[in-house]
Amino acid sequence: MSDPALNRTTGTVPATATVRRPDIEGLRAVAALLIAVYHIWFGTVSGGVDVFLVLTGFLITGSLVRALERDGRIAFGAFWAKLVRRLFPAGAIVLGAVLVGAHLFLPRSRWTEVIADVRAAALYHGNWHLALGSVDYMAENGAASPVQHFWSLGVQGQFYLLWPLLLTAAGLAAAVLGARVRAASTAALSAVFAGSFGYSLWITANDPVWAYFDTGARLWELALGGLLALALPGVRLPARVRGAAGWTGLTALVLCGVVVGDRLPYPGLAALWPTLAAVLVIAAGAGTDAGRLSANRLLEWAPLARLGGHAFPLFLWHWPILVFYLEVTGSERPTLGGGLIVLGLSFAAALATSRVVDGGLTRLIRTRTAPSWSLAAGVLFVVPVLVGGLAWSQAIQRDRELRLELASDPTAYPGAGVHLSPVLAEELPDLPVYPDTTTVARETIDQTRACNALIDDTELVRCDAGDAEGGYTIALVGSSHARHWFQALETLADRHGWRLVVMTKNACQFSAADQTYRGEAFEECDAWNDQVMAELRHLRPDAVFTTGTRTRKGADRPEHVPDGYVERWRELDGWGIDVVAVRDTPRFGFDVPECVDRHGADSSECAERQSYSMARTSPANALTDVPDNTVFVDMTEYLCSDGRCPGVIGNQLAYYDTNHMSYAFSRSMATVLEPDLLDALPEAPEADASLVESAAVLYGET
Repeated sequence: MSDPALNRTTGTVPATATVRRPDIEGLRAVAALLIAVYHIWFGTVSGGVDVFLVLTGFLITGSLVRALERDGRIAFGAFWAKLVRRLFPAGAIVLGAVLVGAHLFLPRSRWTEVIADVRAAALYHGNWHLALGSVDYMAENGAASPVQHFWSLGVQGQFYLLWPLLLTAAGLAAAVLGARVRAASTAALSAVFAGSFGYSLWITANDPVWAYFDTGARLWELALGGLLALALPGVRLPARVRGAAGWTGLTALVLCGVVVGDRLPYPGLAALWPTLAAVLVIAAGAGTDAGRLSANRLLEWAPLARLGGHAFPLFLWHWPILVFYLEVTGSERPTLGGGLIVLGLSFAAALATSRVVDGGLTRLIRTRTAPSWSLAAGVLFVVPVLVGGLAWSQAIQRDRELRLELASDPTAYPGAGVHLSPVLAEELPDLPVYPDTTTVARETIDQTRACNALIDDTELVRCDAGDAEGGYTIALVGSSHARHWFQALETLADRHGWRLVVMTKNACQFSAADQTYRGEAFEECDAWNDQVMAELRHLRPDAVFTTGTRTRKGADRPEHVPDGYVERWRELDGWGIDVVAVRDTPRFGFDVPECVDRHGADSSECAERQSYSMARTSPANALTDVPDNTVFVDMTEYLCSDGRCPGVIGNQLAYYDTNHMSYAFSRSMATVLEPDLLDALPEAPEADASLVESAAVLYGET
């Protein structure tokens, strides 16, 4: 991602005379190639983006400080307008193509996500959008966004807003204190570097996924480039030292993806490898010629320098083309030939984009010197992307509303209730699946988002549903596989006048045993379990509804009753609380909504073998030390039949990802769950009529 705001010959934004550095264009080319190669064939960090951040800090800082020294001020309007003119058009062209490509190549289930990603990228806060999404449990099952790489443009865009203000403040401080602008700027950048680097070390150690997208954890890389720009004019290194530095830096940069890869938390300390490598290369190119055999002479090679002029669009194009290629071919990683196709298409698209932007837009407004022209030219490219995304979102919403209207007929969309009527099963109409695959994940998560603790949370989150004045209380407790029974229990609670208390946490089992998450101690879960037990001791519900077994993907990881389950049920028995332990639900080796989009609701491709994640019979049946308060409930016959578990049941999309029930299907499960639950809880009050007799209430939207 070269900085397109920079003049291609001088490397500055204002028209300021400076030393020409063709080796920097070559360094851009190397960085862009490394990003593309490591992404395409290895799927690892290359360090190329870090090089771009250092280069951006180096060139922009040098340009702005020279403007302060020369004019005593920074022309904010001209600076930002030129950036908009250079950044927005190329980015908007790619984003517009992504919207078209998503419609052509990606399943419906991903459309809403892509539209939101494109909107965030176009407005240059894509890094925060991705950071917030990364802490959502849904993200664990999400495929890579075709604009995921735009996070770095968000960081740069925020840098471009901050840096002129920071250096202007430094210039004012220099005037008040009688100091040199360069010295005051160095002090300001040193403070930013120290604060950001320290924060980066801390946040990377505590939340590496968030840290990767966090502007605060990346500012030190830009500040490092800025400090180099301020210090380099006063440094005179011998030719041999510069020659060694250039080769050392270039070699280290090329090997960054091999040495660092995905093995170390990033950015943190690991990001010092590519950033210091870039510093060595930039420093080596300062001053007189280091020799014919220097690394910087290689970077000045005309073809490489010309490629550097197209590095920005090459960076923008390579990732969405790779994502679409993998989607079309159904592969996880391109072959050598496939990768060359991706790289070739990326080069062609980059050249075409440069021709449109530099040969068309730049030539069109070359005679227009007012900043407003540059601003308007850049913004006019972005507006169609935003409008197109909005129009597409509205079309998706209209389709959702149509399906919602159709789903109001319980005989058309019975969900799990289809098992109760052979006639209904035979006469089920051929209708679009409900809920819509484009919105089902978000809508399901949103219904319990405020009532659920995320993986990193240590505090208990509790919500009440059903009849707040009800004399009978059921607590829904456990992981997300307990949580996805919420709509079924809420329907029953409303029907029978029960009070429902919800206490769930992602990936955290309701267990007395210490737990792990991804191979490490899950201390947040242990703390949450302690709080749940304290709350249950105080609340004393009549019953607790939780999972009684645990399924996992792959026949080599059999369904089982985890350690600590029985002990926990025994503790509740001592408090006089009944336990309903429901058998866990199946898991799929594919994303169910995506499969339905590709193959259709009735396709056998969208059914998973029961043996993939479940035992032939419930492992709970083999337990011999179960306390008297515990009753097992098994709903597998309504989820799987003849050893196959379909993704669509009764015209309803049963799962919103690879293993969690959709909100609509969970609600439909209330009908088949009701008899077993009432048998398990004989003291629970019952309504005059069962849900089977009130199907319209059950299957309609509430």
